[in-house]
Amino acid sequence: MNRSKLNRATFGDRLLTILMVLLCFISLYPVWYTIIISFNDSTDSLRGGIYWFPREFSLESYKTVFQDTAIINGFIITILRTVLGTITSVFFTAMVGYAFSKKHIMGNKVYMILGTITMFFGGGLIPTFILYKNIGLYNNFLVYILPSLFNFYNMIIFMSFFRSIPAGLEESARLDGANDWTIFCRIIIPLSMPVIATIALFNGVGHWNDYFTGVMYINDAALQPIQTFLYRIVASASASKAVVSLPAGISAQQVSSQSVRLATMVVTTLPIVCVYPFLQKYFVKGMMIGSIKG
Repeated sequence: MNRSKLNRATFGDRLLTILMVLLCFISLYPVWYTIIISFNDSTDSLRGGIYWFPREFSLESYKTVFQDTAIINGFIITILRTVLGTITSVFFTAMVGYAFSKKHIMGNKVYMILGTITMFFGGGLIPTFILYKNIGLYNNFLVYILPSLFNFYNMIIFMSFFRSIPAGLEESARLDGANDWTIFCRIIIPLSMPVIATIALFNGVGHWNDYFTGVMYINDAALQPIQTFLYRIVASASASKAVVSLPAGISAQQVSSQSVRLATMVVTTLPIVCVYPFLQKYFVKGMMIGSIKG
């Protein structure tokens, strides 16, 4: 390679690096700004001019967040729906995916066509609301669990993975007297931990970040997750510039509605941000499942 081509390659690499750094900065700075404002004194924050670090460090906003029973209750609901919704959805979807992985199942192709249609067409918001209300899911904790029990896209990932497992394992288990349930629970599931971790991550992030279900189908504040609570205080403050109600013992001079909102955002986002880097590799592995056959 001559010097001119080397220089062009080096210039291209530098330009790409600069663009990627700029993109990372644009993506991360709003998060960093939210964090530093939440840790700054709320009265001082109103003066502006804070860009990189807190000017007057304060934890009053976080004290307010953790003293508010509504926020604590929202966290409990979010944790419960995330854990229960993820476990039930992964297990049920895995069972359906295992059945679909058997090509001899009667009506397999018909069910695949019907399931594919549901990926592109839905019943609509109003019919869904009426359905949930008629079957008793309105203002019911199960509205977080039952509708998300099965996802056809996740089922396809499971199905592709199960088809890559050698059929000889199941045949040898049947010779030893194992039935379908025993094979699924004691052979298929232990071999499927990578895909299970992938789907669990998909479901867990979806449950943790979901606020829309609580807005549409939950009217009882005691059943609202933290994301719905955060959505409501942000939406109300944006619409009317109202001050968030504060717990007893915390005066309006100590914290402002903006500092409480930002502190709530940080506390809400922190758990999933801490978990995501450890499981990110499963996203790539899950997307590649079934795409390469060896």
